[in-house]
Order: sequence, then C-alpha cells, then structure tokens
Amino acid sequence: MNGMADNTYIKDTEKEFSEVRALCRDIFEKKLFDYGTSWRIMRPESITDQIYIKAMRIRSIQEKGVAQVNEGVEPEFIGIVNYSAIGLIQLQLGSGSQITPEEALRLYDEWLDKATGLMINKNHDYDEAWRHMRVSSITDIILQKLLRTREIEDHNGITKISEGIDANYMDMINYAVFALIHIAEGKQTI
Repeated sequence: MNGMADNTYIKDTEKEFSEVRALCRDIFEKKLFDYGTSWRIMRPESITDQIYIKAMRIRSIQEKGVAQVNEGVEPEFIGIVNYSAIGLIQLQLGSGSQITPEEALRLYDEWLDKATGLMINKNHDYDEAWRHMRVSSITDIILQKLLRTREIEDHNGITKISEGIDANYMDMINYAVFALIHIAEGKQTI
C-alpha cells in the first residue's frame, strides 16, 4: 500500500466514524430531552451491566438469526456507544445529582472526542484491521471488554498491568461504531 491510498482510506474511516458518531449523539440528545440525566443515579458497575445486557442481546440475535422484539442490533450498538460515554462521565464525576442537558452533551462530546482520537491512533497502528472483522467478532470483543471491566470493578478499579475501566469504555465505543459502519455498508446484517 502506498501512503496516498492509506491516507485516503483513513480519511474515509474518519468520515464514516464521524457520521455514526453524529447519529449516536442525536439519539443521546433526544433521550436527554425525554429522560433528562436520570442516569446520573447509576454507579459505573450498573452502567457496565447495562452495556452487558445490550451486547448479550446482540449476540443472541446473531446466534439465533432473528429477534423477537421488533428491533435489530443497530439500536443496541448505539446504546453501547451512549452508555459507554455515560460510564466515562460517571467515572469522571461519580454518581450523584442531576446535571444540565447542556453539561451532559459537553461531557459526552469531550469523551467521544477522546475515543475518536484513540481510534485514529489505533487505526493507524492496526492498519484498518477492523474492516476485515465480522460484526460477530466485534460483538465478542465488546463482551470480552465488558468481562474485563467487571473484573476491574470487582478489584475496586485497581490493576497491576492493564489499562483501566476508562480505556475499556473507549474501546467499546470504537468497536460499536465500527460495527455500525459495517452494518450501514450492508456487509453484515441480521
């Protein structure tokens, strides 16, 4: 691969990532209108479990090939992005009192910017490897990161060598966005 082709491909990834991110943010903002910041009551462990439920539903639908509830996997991947952002906000602020929707959106954008920066750096190093992954493999990686996060939470956030909870949440954001890009391209759907 020459450098020009690589840069064009990366720019396409950044554009696609930005489009999916905008979709997730739009849903986050609409849910803020409906529910406010009621999620502020949740401890990070509860958020991790909420993401786990969404990832397990995706895997169940992938394995069974059909959903009983008239929703596909896309809303669940969007939920993984948004709950991971909520998890990062909760790690930063701790669970507690409500914040304004404007503050929630500012923090959401701040964390999604960090996750996007991480994606750009990792995508450079891994040379677009995600493009060759199956959505089912992405689901499994998200589940693995959830199990890792639960272990770290059970150790009160202490690790000996591994990255922390925040890194796992950011990775889950990025993998969920990659899955949504694949699904939007029609590469792998249920």
